[in-house]
Amino acid sequence: MKNVLNNIGPGTLIAAAFIGPGTVTVCTIAGVNYGFTLLWAMILSIVATLVLQEMAARLGLVYGKGLAETVKEQVNHPMIKIAAILLMLAAILIGNAAYEAGNISGGVLGLQTLFSEVTFNFANLEFNVLSLIIGLIAFALLFIGNYKVIERSLVALVILMSLSFVITAVLTQPNSIAILKGMFIPVFPEEGWLTIIALVGTTVVPYNLFLHAALVKEKWSGISQLKAARTDLYVSIILGGLVSMAIIISAASIQSTEVINATDLAKGLEPLYGRFSRYFLSLGLFAAGITSAITAPLAAAYVVRECFGWKIGLKDKKFRAVWILVLLLGIIFSSIGFKPIEIIKFAQVANGILLPVIACFLVWVVNRNAVMGNYKNSMLQNILGIVIILITIVLGLKSLMSVFNLSL
Repeated sequence: MKNVLNNIGPGTLIAAAFIGPGTVTVCTIAGVNYGFTLLWAMILSIVATLVLQEMAARLGLVYGKGLAETVKEQVNHPMIKIAAILLMLAAILIGNAAYEAGNISGGVLGLQTLFSEVTFNFANLEFNVLSLIIGLIAFALLFIGNYKVIERSLVALVILMSLSFVITAVLTQPNSIAILKGMFIPVFPEEGWLTIIALVGTTVVPYNLFLHAALVKEKWSGISQLKAARTDLYVSIILGGLVSMAIIISAASIQSTEVINATDLAKGLEPLYGRFSRYFLSLGLFAAGITSAITAPLAAAYVVRECFGWKIGLKDKKFRAVWILVLLLGIIFSSIGFKPIEIIKFAQVANGILLPVIACFLVWVVNRNAVMGNYKNSMLQNILGIVIILITIVLGLKSLMSVFNLSL
C-alpha cells in the first residue's frame, strides 16, 4: 500500500480533486430532481475532462512549463499579453475563491450533522464557527506544508465514501434501460440548466488544467513517458466519472424533492448503511472538504507565480499571501449566512462559466509549433476541443439567462 501511495500519478490527484463536496452535492441534487435524465451531462463532462486534461498533460511533458507560463511566453503583443494574464488571474482567483467557499461549506455540511451550529458577530456580519474551524485546519496544513499522512487518511475516507455510492447504486436495482437512455439521449429540463452547468463545473475543474501541466513534469521526465501519463489520466478520470454517475443513480431512488443538508444527502446511502448513513456521509464530506480546501488555494498560488514569473518556493511570503487570500475569501463567503448547498452549487456554476476561458488558452497553446512541435493537436483533438468550448459557452449563457430570468 505504501508503494501504491508513493506512486500515485497526477491523474489520480485530478480525479480526487473533482470528487469532493461539490460532486456529492450537485450529483445528489441532479438525481433527486431529475432522476437519470441528466446522466448524459456527466458523460459529456467525463469526455471533456479527458480531452482537456490530456492536452494539459501533453503540454507539461513536451514543453516542460505550466499553462499560465506558456501563455505568457507565447503572446507577443504587450497589451494582449497583459489582458491574457489579467484574464487568467481573474478566472483562477474568482473561480478558486468560489470553489474554496464550496469546499469549506461541504466540510461544514458534514460537521453540522455531528455538532450544533455556532455563530458570532463581527463588523456587522454573522460568522459560522464551523467554517472558521475548517479554514484554520486548512491554513495549518498549508502553512506547515507537511500534511501527507493526514491527507492520505482523509483521501482514504473519500475513497470509502465513493465505493459506498457505487455499491448503493447497485443495491437500489435501478432500471438499466432508463440509465442507458439517460446516458445517451440528452434531455434539457426547463429548470435544469443550472444543474447541467454545475455537473460540468464540478467535473471539468478549470484550475486542474493548470495543476496537471505542472504536476506531470515533476512526476515524469519528458515526452517518452506520454503513454504512461495518458494511461494514468484515462483510468483515473473514468473511475472518478463512474463514481459521480453512481451518486446520481443512488440519489434517484431518494423519496424526496428537496436537498438542504447532509441528512438529505445521506438518504442516497440508506440502502447500504441504514440509520448510520448520515454519520458516514458527514465524515466523508468533512474529509472531502478539507482535502479540496487545501488544493484550491495552492493551485491559485501556482498560477499567480507563473503569471508574474516569481522564482520562489512554497514557503515564500508572496506565495503564501496568495493562498491565504483565496482561503480567507472562501472562509468569509462560506460563513456569512448563505446555505451551504447553495454556495456549493454556485461554485460549480461559476467554474462551469469560467471553463471556456481557460480551455481557449489551452487549445491555443497546444496548437503552437513553437511549443508542441510534432506533438501539437491533431485535427480530431482540435475538433473535440472546439466542440467542448462551444458547448460550455452555450451552457454558461443559458445558466446566466436562468439566473436573471432572461430568454432568447
